[in-house]
Amino acid sequence: MALTPSVAFTLAPAVGVPSQPMTPAAAAAVATPTSHVHAVDPAVAEAPVPLGTCSVLAAAAALSATRRRGRGVGGHGGHGRTVRVAQRAEGLSTVQTWTGLTPGKEYRLQTMTVDAIAEGTSTIRSLDWDRDRFDIEFALERGTTYNSYVIKGANKTALVDTSHGKFADLYFDALEKQVDLKTLDYLVVSHTEPDHSGLIAQVIERAAALGNESLTVLGSKVCLQFLQNLVFSSFKSQVVANGHKVDLGGGHELEFVIAPNLHWPDTMFTFDHGTGLLYTCDAFGMHYCSEHIRDVEGVKELLPHYSLYYDCLMRPNARSVVTALKKIADFNIKEIATGHGPMLTESTIEWMEKYKSWSEKALEKQGPSAALFWVSGFGSSERLAQAFAHGLTSSGVKVEMHDLNAVDSFEITECLARSNVLSICTPPLESDAAIAVANIIAGASPKEHKFVVLDSCGEGQQPVPLLVNKLAEQGIEEAVRPMNVEGKVTLQVVQGFEESGLSLGKAMTQKQKATAAKKTDKDLSKALGRIGSSLYVVTAAKLGFRHAMVASWLTPASEEPLGVSLAIAKDRAMEPLLRVGDEFTVNILEEGNPATRDLVKHFLQRFAPGADRLEGVESIQGENGAAILRGACAYLECKIVSRMDASDHWVAFAEVVGGSVAKANAVAATHHRKIGTYY
Repeated sequence: MALTPSVAFTLAPAVGVPSQPMTPAAAAAVATPTSHVHAVDPAVAEAPVPLGTCSVLAAAAALSATRRRGRGVGGHGGHGRTVRVAQRAEGLSTVQTWTGLTPGKEYRLQTMTVDAIAEGTSTIRSLDWDRDRFDIEFALERGTTYNSYVIKGANKTALVDTSHGKFADLYFDALEKQVDLKTLDYLVVSHTEPDHSGLIAQVIERAAALGNESLTVLGSKVCLQFLQNLVFSSFKSQVVANGHKVDLGGGHELEFVIAPNLHWPDTMFTFDHGTGLLYTCDAFGMHYCSEHIRDVEGVKELLPHYSLYYDCLMRPNARSVVTALKKIADFNIKEIATGHGPMLTESTIEWMEKYKSWSEKALEKQGPSAALFWVSGFGSSERLAQAFAHGLTSSGVKVEMHDLNAVDSFEITECLARSNVLSICTPPLESDAAIAVANIIAGASPKEHKFVVLDSCGEGQQPVPLLVNKLAEQGIEEAVRPMNVEGKVTLQVVQGFEESGLSLGKAMTQKQKATAAKKTDKDLSKALGRIGSSLYVVTAAKLGFRHAMVASWLTPASEEPLGVSLAIAKDRAMEPLLRVGDEFTVNILEEGNPATRDLVKHFLQRFAPGADRLEGVESIQGENGAAILRGACAYLECKIVSRMDASDHWVAFAEVVGGSVAKANAVAATHHRKIGTYY
């Protein structure tokens, strides 16, 4: 498969399993040969549980924190460790395994039911212990959960969200112990993304089979429109708007808040005035799976997962986050019942304040802005658009995302007035999304806008060249070359979309950064430039995808253990491969060797998004999978232990775990800068 312009990719299977706490059932599941789905009896005494780690290519973001210790029943997880797990926790089901994500890998699935998280309220948490990637393929270290809630009032009962379709057997075993579907009154659908709505059709069908003709689906207008394409049997529904209330009796009065684009256009929150629980689905969530239902691990432990989730899914919709926070400001919120990860109880206010401050900061940034129009439920549009958006935001560009299936003409007009670049994903032919694209093209101005077309990789879509031509005919200039995918969407393709976003972001912020550099004290800048350094080529690999870059901001950092520090620009294409837990190799170049000049020239050239930087370069693969260059005089193999945020860079501390010298008398190449504001 390839990306325009003719970028080829290869994909290797994932290896390893994320460190996770395991019940005896989970231990048995790992030790038992399985087929597609396999259930395991939980009545196991103590069993040794091998735990591993998984390093997955992240096209959007990965955790910028140390590997977290596993929490749960009976022990802590870690790399290469075996732990003994005591008795099974209350409310945990048997374990099934699923094989539908990474070929050759089995994923443990389990449900956890807690009967009383609040008055008349229970939860069914679908535990996806081993999920190692999600949405835009960002790496997960602790799996994820899909949370569903049951609210029993004095008169009526409501089910808030369901679960992923792969949990069907486990979920309904748990649900039917919590509520009689024959008498279930309401099904509240926070939004229709499949990981939360995958079992809605079955809930409706099972209730109908039991004679329940009064079950009413509650959702936003857009949500219920989407459901028509997901549920193929008739069902009773009710559109809810901001401030709409439903009384379940016994103090459980549900009030609804429409919160579009968090992170789907049909999203809504539900607030129970009786318990103070705010049900938010994706918002305020995190991909973090443990046997704790609440955030007892504390802010320090959970923040990397929480911030990763925000950066990937919410930051491009910062304007919508601020709007939603204003809508819920008057609620007496005691806990946040999220759709992913733990309920936010211990530090609720602090978690909400982080969303507020992060979003306000994102909106305060001056400079260029981009609009990104994607298509929900179509091909890989959302996945690729999110990757592209993350590349833009990493470069300091403000991004505003809109679903072409839901955006109206007024929103388009307002968005165009705020945006410099229009990034448009290819819509289906003869669709509402195609009409929205036509409105965007009609409203675009040659003087104010540039464009880029992104392949949605959907069947029956407008061809990329056709959409490019339509924009060009309007006199709109192309910002960067279109992203046109040939073949299947792989992790490398997703990485290519992020790199394209990074490239566009750099171009959009170039003038701004040049202006800022001119304001820098020239003497100070010259003095800083006198700090000398050596020249290196840093290489890394994930899932068979190789990467490399020239580096000079690297220095020894510790003696015990041996360590180095590496400065990584946030808008560097290789940044997704240089996060906590990742391994890389430092290839030390030789002074005066013609090979050094050739290597530097090669790696400083402009590459197409997602291209293999090491193609044609003589190298061998090291133990960590990264390339060892034959033109290097020495090399060091390193593993990143921690990263510090340093404005426009990350400063990573890495432990040196291996290395060798190829030429004993070689002198490392030196690099001298005239000013300190450039490499």
